[in-house]
Amino acid sequence: MNKKLVLSKSEYMMYLKHPAYLWIKKHDKNKIPPVSADLQAMFDAGNEFEQYAESLFPDGVRVGFNDYNEYLNMPARTQEELDKGTKTIFQGRFEHEQTTFICDVVRVIGKNEVDLYEIKSSTGVKLEHILDLAYQTTVLENCGYSVNDIYVVHVDNSYVRAGEIDPKQITTTTNVTEDVKKELGRTKRNILDAIAVMEQSDMPDPSPARCKLNSLKEWLEVYKNIKPIEEGSIYELCRLNADTVRLLEEEGVSKLKDIPLSLIDNEKQRWQLEALENGEPIYNKDKIKKFLSKLHYPLYFFDYETLSSCVPYFDGTKPYQQIPFQYSLHVIESPGGELKHMGYLQADNTNPAEALSKTLKDQIGTTGSIIAWNMSFEKMCNTALGTMAPEYKDFYEDLNTRMADLMIPFSKGYYIDSSFLGSASIKNVLPVLVPELSYKDLGIQEGGSAQRSWMDAVLYEKRSDKDQVLKDLEEYCKLDTLAMVEIFNFLTKLVAGEGGSVAKAEQLGLGI
Repeated sequence: MNKKLVLSKSEYMMYLKHPAYLWIKKHDKNKIPPVSADLQAMFDAGNEFEQYAESLFPDGVRVGFNDYNEYLNMPARTQEELDKGTKTIFQGRFEHEQTTFICDVVRVIGKNEVDLYEIKSSTGVKLEHILDLAYQTTVLENCGYSVNDIYVVHVDNSYVRAGEIDPKQITTTTNVTEDVKKELGRTKRNILDAIAVMEQSDMPDPSPARCKLNSLKEWLEVYKNIKPIEEGSIYELCRLNADTVRLLEEEGVSKLKDIPLSLIDNEKQRWQLEALENGEPIYNKDKIKKFLSKLHYPLYFFDYETLSSCVPYFDGTKPYQQIPFQYSLHVIESPGGELKHMGYLQADNTNPAEALSKTLKDQIGTTGSIIAWNMSFEKMCNTALGTMAPEYKDFYEDLNTRMADLMIPFSKGYYIDSSFLGSASIKNVLPVLVPELSYKDLGIQEGGSAQRSWMDAVLYEKRSDKDQVLKDLEEYCKLDTLAMVEIFNFLTKLVAGEGGSVAKAEQLGLGI
């Protein structure tokens, strides 16, 4: 006789995102992609924060597991601790029939009466936390416990580190009992449905239209392993959500080129579709020219790479604060002038603020435009550096008055190419406008990897190839600013040429 399948809380959350997600996890889990480096970094951050949250409960006893056999006997070991009179349990496992979960913290407050705590490295309570806790509460109640108060222990992002981490200050405990208990009736029904789904022989309809909890992007990574997604499909539409997928499916539309504009209200989506229908880029020279006319030489093409951690690493910093450890600076002194490159990269695990600020002030002039891509990020970093290194506060305030955003011609629709896939990210724009420049051959190819590599090699000293990491970082950050230079050159040549698509853009009603 086949053993009955058991539903864990992570699998229950899969079911809520998409019923087929749970079924695949149980019957064809090789179709689920491995954990990405970015997601693993989030898990690692959560584990680090969890240590401080658990210290709020000094009497706690951890059950936990290191291998599958230990996992299997967790319920028995959890019960042993309860029988011994242990009042607070970390990582205990509770099960009832076909449902099980591992708790973050269960605190016994009376005979068969407990408080339940979930530790999250977010800076606030999210809907997913409520749904997760409703599942845990249901299992505990089925096990014969009365669940009294329910809490989420999360990060207090107003905390500023000063010496050793203070667990009471870096954490905030939010009572979510009422919100969770409102979900219990629906949760009990969902659990029954989830068990039925995982026990059925055939996969439920895997259509992305059935996604919930904003899981479309996550599900598409699984879906493409079930049903190959062809180039030019509706899933290339920017800012796509499950409701739009459902609408397009109802209309029998599967190709991007066949999407009727009458169905689309989102401006960015309409830009993408109009450019696709047009068959060539749509642009407004006058608006691009006006944008470029506001730039003043010397031109400084500027980009930061930053570290960020849930638990702040340096004194004077907050959870998840972006702290620059590197910048790249390409400079053009005058029209047609020689292109020069400068930069800075912190190579030891001290706060970069002082040394980086001194070098930047020496390298950047007091006049001229400072050009970034999505400048709000660089401006935020400038403000943070001015706080960490107060003697440079005026310097950074002046830099912020001189900033210009090279993303604007693309984010505002002055230049639209369907190959951008509706995105104004430099990673989407560069290969279309300047295909000869590419990140593909670099050791580091995107910002998340840059951050992780630097933190592992320099802060945590976990990598033996530190010198190679630093070299890769220099090449990556340098390409970011060189990419801006080449896109600037592309726009400059465009407005200097003849013709254009302004009339076409006006006819299409794009308002660019």
